Amino acid sequence: MPPLRAVPSSAGRPCAEQADTDRAEAALVEHYTRLVRIGYLVLPPSFGRNRRVLTAHWLAQRSLPRSRSAPPEAALPRPRHAAGAASAEQGYAYLRLRVVRSALEAGQPLRRFARPRRVQLPPLLPQVWGLRLLPHSCGAEELALEQSLAEVSGPCRAAHVLRALEGLADAEVCRVLGAAGVADPPAALLEADALAGSHALLASPEFDPCSLHARATDLPRRRRRGRAVAAGLGALLVCGTLLLMPGDGLGPGSVSAPPYSRNAAAEQALDPAALRRVPAGFWQSSARRDFTAWPARGDRTDDTRLLGRALATWARPGRAVASSATPGTPAGPPMGPPQLLYAGEVDAAAVVLFHDGLRIVRYAEPRNADPAGGAALDFARVDGADSVAAGALVVQRRKGRIRYLTAPWVRGAAVRDLLAPHGAARPLRRDRHGVTAAMTAPAASAGCRSWDALEVREGAAVRLLTDLGELTPVRLTSGAPSAPHDVSDRSERESWARTACLLPAVRSRGVRSVNSWPYAKQPLPEGEGAALWLCTRAETWRGTGSRVLAQFQAPPGLSGGTGTPGAVAARSEDSPDCGVRRPRVLAGVLWKSDGGRWYVLAAGSRQFASLSATGGVRGRADGRLLAVRARAGDRAQLDGLLADGSRVRALR
Repeated sequence: MPPLRAVPSSAGRPCAEQADTDRAEAALVEHYTRLVRIGYLVLPPSFGRNRRVLTAHWLAQRSLPRSRSAPPEAALPRPRHAAGAASAEQGYAYLRLRVVRSALEAGQPLRRFARPRRVQLPPLLPQVWGLRLLPHSCGAEELALEQSLAEVSGPCRAAHVLRALEGLADAEVCRVLGAAGVADPPAALLEADALAGSHALLASPEFDPCSLHARATDLPRRRRRGRAVAAGLGALLVCGTLLLMPGDGLGPGSVSAPPYSRNAAAEQALDPAALRRVPAGFWQSSARRDFTAWPARGDRTDDTRLLGRALATWARPGRAVASSATPGTPAGPPMGPPQLLYAGEVDAAAVVLFHDGLRIVRYAEPRNADPAGGAALDFARVDGADSVAAGALVVQRRKGRIRYLTAPWVRGAAVRDLLAPHGAARPLRRDRHGVTAAMTAPAASAGCRSWDALEVREGAAVRLLTDLGELTPVRLTSGAPSAPHDVSDRSERESWARTACLLPAVRSRGVRSVNSWPYAKQPLPEGEGAALWLCTRAETWRGTGSRVLAQFQAPPGLSGGTGTPGAVAARSEDSPDCGVRRPRVLAGVLWKSDGGRWYVLAAGSRQFASLSATGGVRGRADGRLLAVRARAGDRAQLDGLLADGSRVRALR
């Protein structure tokens, strides 16, 4: 069957003169459907039929020169007899070349770091919303040809279309492909020779992008996308409105941020009338003594405005709020109505204390409620608290002075200077709500010349609590890890006198208790007395983040007095050593005697059967004490053999 010819055979020759631009416009109007069909056939079938239809129309519509003064296409060489060809035929050849070139460029793959060409992206125009446009479906032969065209390259499709649909000779096809940017036109012709099927199939309605069926798109997916777009626009509108609101959304200078949600449970948690309040004498008959048994105290427990501001700031802290939280403590809003522990005036501030079962939350604002003064919001984790851990809370810390709110079961309070172990405790006055008088905060004493701790009495028990920069004071204990007890006798107070100044190493780490116990006593070489080895372990509320310090305390006469801190021989974090799970500890120091001689001293807990030193200093000793001669600057590696035969290294 001879090839179809919609235009004369001489139409394969391009225009060469500027005046032929008008002829190209006329050719586009006359042969628009054929140009669109060429573009549709050359475009890669992977685009899908709907996109190929729209892209083919776009290629044909943009095939004209960008301006009337633009010169004709110079990339296509003129045939020898072009001078005798009609300008209309030359105009059509020019448009066809631009359509073929653009269709081939559209089929090139997108590179990751290369800038894509415009034809590689979906067309801007024409656009059809809500419909899919498809050419008419024909028979099995057309479907087989469609599949064959999908399996070959773009230059092969272009060669087949120019040869079969346009009826161009092979030489003319090579010239057109070369001008369109094909690197090897003869190879494209050879590949096109392998395509089966009648040439007349290319003129069938299957490949006519101007005679179309209209079908609806995926309606459920379109509906979901529409709802998603509407929701996104609504959220954008709300966010923009909030950003444009003056101030913080609750009036000039408000310390709480704009209310961005309206949830029934959240609103109830912010209602001062819904706060849980424990009666005054409930703790005497309650099954447990912890923060849940604390009554609501203070002279402003009925001030709904203060409580409302405190709850709103907790839920939505604004920019003017100074917020802090101990490690591992979530700082989110209340999950329900919290328990009110205290609301009252302390010094120049109004303070509110809440408990939500997991956290203690402290809110403080200026007494006159001036928003310009800002507000403070502090969070502390207290889950698992018992009567001892719930014995007191920090209610105010200001200018180096601190006040505590004591539990209702605390019968008395006093101040004890840890660095004066032989001195008596000083009575500390409390008001009717349980708030103590101001006492010096430990961090306020420059150079660690004193360390005032809070001593509380509960029945016959006397306990030491100290401030480490958080809402909950830290309990100080002595004794082996298996049975720690409150600091009571003189020797324990003397060891704590030399340990207190090491406590800043665990400050603001969410510490719940610190236990310090002597695990060995070692005679010093050259008869200079006996030294104590102590292990100090800080436990946290969250369980992780514990710290262990092994310290060496030389006799007070050699080290500068009873208040001189011990030397830290080793330290570790998140280690089970010196704890209930693994109560063993081994550490060593390089020590200089009064005679000017250096020694490596090491001591282990009672689990050790022998100690060894290697590295810069070598030595071994049976038992859990080791003293080896050394030189200044020597470094030794210590390990020990346990009674069960296992070997362990020193604390690190």
